[in-house]
Amino acid sequence: MILDYFHNIQFAWPWALLLLLLLPLMIWYYLRGKRAAAGVLVSSVANVKGLRSWKTMLRHLPFALRLLAMGCIIIALARPQTRNDEELVNGEGVDIVLSIDVSGSMLAQDFSPNRMEAAKEVAANFVANRPTDRIAVVIFSGESFTLCPLTTDQQVLKTQIYNIQSGLLEDGTAIGSGLATSVDRLRASKSKSKVVILLTDGENNGGQIPPLTAKELARATGVKVYTIGVGTEGYAQTPMQTQSGAVVMQREKVNIDEKLLTQIANETGGKYFRAKDNESLKNIYAEIDKLEKSKIEITALRRYSEKFFPFAILALFFLLTEWVLRMTVFKKFP
Repeated sequence: MILDYFHNIQFAWPWALLLLLLLPLMIWYYLRGKRAAAGVLVSSVANVKGLRSWKTMLRHLPFALRLLAMGCIIIALARPQTRNDEELVNGEGVDIVLSIDVSGSMLAQDFSPNRMEAAKEVAANFVANRPTDRIAVVIFSGESFTLCPLTTDQQVLKTQIYNIQSGLLEDGTAIGSGLATSVDRLRASKSKSKVVILLTDGENNGGQIPPLTAKELARATGVKVYTIGVGTEGYAQTPMQTQSGAVVMQREKVNIDEKLLTQIANETGGKYFRAKDNESLKNIYAEIDKLEKSKIEITALRRYSEKFFPFAILALFFLLTEWVLRMTVFKKFP
């Protein structure tokens, strides 16, 4: 219990602890005085034995109480205290929507273990690095769906990202629908910076909203779009399900509409990136993270709690006990 009390204790005036050196000096002076008064003549051994009463055995108790009181007073003078450090984070965050393609082609294994798992991993790490931003997650394939609305709850965001699977939506690649849904998530945002990071590995082949219409909607809403084309050059091994239900690996040509993705990014103030492997995808998100910095102010607060009061109370208790003993049990009569 005593060790717990002194955990994280520090002293405001540690130099005052040097006064503890007075305690050995007090002991030496006390013992010296006792030796000087020890010259007592006795007539027999029996008389000496009679002197060894309980009062004689406890004759040093008042002095011990005085030493304890002095030690407590010195510790109290050194001002023991605990420190509590706090950080207040204030700033202007960015509202971001992660728009992720979940079509069947995202299972291609030109990334490790495949495009979708690689995209989920870097998206989750991106979320972890932006604690002051509101982030939403939109998925799309043949249609689009808001998986998570704007929130600063990183745990919820990462859980939703890691739960993304292919087959949740009708298959296809509706880039226009994915972008339009993402922009709609930001329509009511009052943030000065609104961003969509759209990741896809194919060409637009579905959805009810053309990509260029969604692009104009983003421009009108003041949304900056970063587009990412995911896939290696040439062909990639992709799992395909046969009519019998078996899954076989086939070499599928990588078709990314880079012209469209570049146009969407350039005309909304963003930038187009091409990711051909896990490392390049990781670097792309790191670059976007640098381009879209939040304004954060961290204020450090340091509070101290004084802990000298118990020592002052103990010192008073020891002094009062010593006085009572000297006035009663150990009182000397003339």
